[in-house]
Amino acid sequence: MNNEWITRVTPTVPRPGPLHGLTMALKDNIDLAGVPTTAGDPRNSRPAQRNAFVVDQLIAAGAVPLGKTNLDQYATGLVGTRSPYGACHSVFSDRHISGGSSSGSAVAVATGQVDFALGTDTAGSGRVPAAFNRIVGIKPSRGLVSARGVVPACRSLDCVTVMARTVATARAAYDVMVAYDPHDAWSRRAADLSRHRAVSGAVIGVPDVGLELEPLHEAAWQETLTEAHRLGEVVKVDVRPLLEAADLLYSGPWLAERWLAFGDRLDDDPAVDPTVRTIVRGGAALTAASAFAGFDRLATLARASEDLWTRVDAVLLPVTPGHPTLAEVEADPIGVNSRLGRFTNMVNLLDLCAIAFPGTDRADGLPFGIQLLAPAGHDLELIGLAARWRGESVPASALDSEILLAVAGAHLSGQPLNDQLVRRGARLAFTARTAASYRMFLVDGPRPGLTRTPAGGPVHDGPGIEVEVWRLPPAELGGFAATVDPPLAIGPLELSDGEQVLGFVCTADAADPARDITAAGGWRAYLAGS
Repeated sequence: MNNEWITRVTPTVPRPGPLHGLTMALKDNIDLAGVPTTAGDPRNSRPAQRNAFVVDQLIAAGAVPLGKTNLDQYATGLVGTRSPYGACHSVFSDRHISGGSSSGSAVAVATGQVDFALGTDTAGSGRVPAAFNRIVGIKPSRGLVSARGVVPACRSLDCVTVMARTVATARAAYDVMVAYDPHDAWSRRAADLSRHRAVSGAVIGVPDVGLELEPLHEAAWQETLTEAHRLGEVVKVDVRPLLEAADLLYSGPWLAERWLAFGDRLDDDPAVDPTVRTIVRGGAALTAASAFAGFDRLATLARASEDLWTRVDAVLLPVTPGHPTLAEVEADPIGVNSRLGRFTNMVNLLDLCAIAFPGTDRADGLPFGIQLLAPAGHDLELIGLAARWRGESVPASALDSEILLAVAGAHLSGQPLNDQLVRRGARLAFTARTAASYRMFLVDGPRPGLTRTPAGGPVHDGPGIEVEVWRLPPAELGGFAATVDPPLAIGPLELSDGEQVLGFVCTADAADPARDITAAGGWRAYLAGS
């Protein structure tokens, strides 16, 4: 008995769909119709009237819920011990914690009781228990998965996360979970996330400073650094702004936000965990001035970390600095918990996505969890890297079958014809530049036309022409191409990193040297200077 369940339910007949027959557990701060959502507090005994938005998505895709799982009360903790329903321990040691706050969900997955489980991850609550139970945990970009029907901890940072034993299963659930919810004020469309073209090949950033890990963790980390070269180039980067941002989470605006979410229940509810009460009560005394000071400091650290993401596809970090025992948590509940969040707390603050998965086991046989981080919107790239690390072949999703189409003129974001893409279901994938051999000419419209210089011809002395690459459903390509008037057409186009996509190209006979506007570097720059 590991105290992983709070409520079990009778399985229903699965609906047809991509998740047909897969079983799932729900962290008990996520609504399941007809079942109380306790958030780890037995006084919350009223059954939920409806499913959380994400639960509806999963059931409609064929998943079958088996019950609600234990958690650090009100999702406040990374230890998995702050629950009146009992503490959870790692499935690999009854002396060591399971990690929290999504403790029961991780145990249910790791023991094979369900195929996947939902948790939440505000400060690392999906990644830490995944690491301590040798499973995979995907923390999506904020807002990609609706949190409507989830008991808030920090509403501006809360993320619904998924855990599974393989990257492939977690990815299958993730594909269904990602959906825009107009009734969730924090929901975001994937196309609205700012993205930039990843460098060619995988470039993995690793810390250029020591991480002060426990000895067994440090040894596993050194082995992991060696394995990282299997993904591509490994470079050292300055992670100090990330680590400093992690220290902000339980101060200023975000502690006050926890107080706002459930502070009114702390004093009149004897079932509230004393440590949860102590932590969250501090949010009541924070002022608006201290909140704005926190926002300002976070903005400074976010700016300091920007250059990092121009150099790497992802940053590799341990999930935790060690693996505490239940006795260590009991002796120092707040201190141990604070140390556990050193590498996870900053991810939502800095608007990053993440995936946690098993690295090399420690010498004592306990799991060693690692994570890859990237800016919001790069979720699929991280999932792909984790799958490669794990030696998995991840099934394609609808996202993989979409056509990449580069636009350079009136179809760019904010330009007059952009709606022709949006109405056809296109989504912005990334910004990029063409190969340096392309030149841009002004053609009738006025419109820009891209023409490639013949082999041996002059090459533009610059980084290529600015383009946006959009994901377009295959069924929409023919209709969209029919809207393109000569001398422009849709044809092959090479990006600066060598990738081939479709794009707007111009016939050579319309490339008038007197109307060469290549020097502007892009259509927006040309318009601004004309």
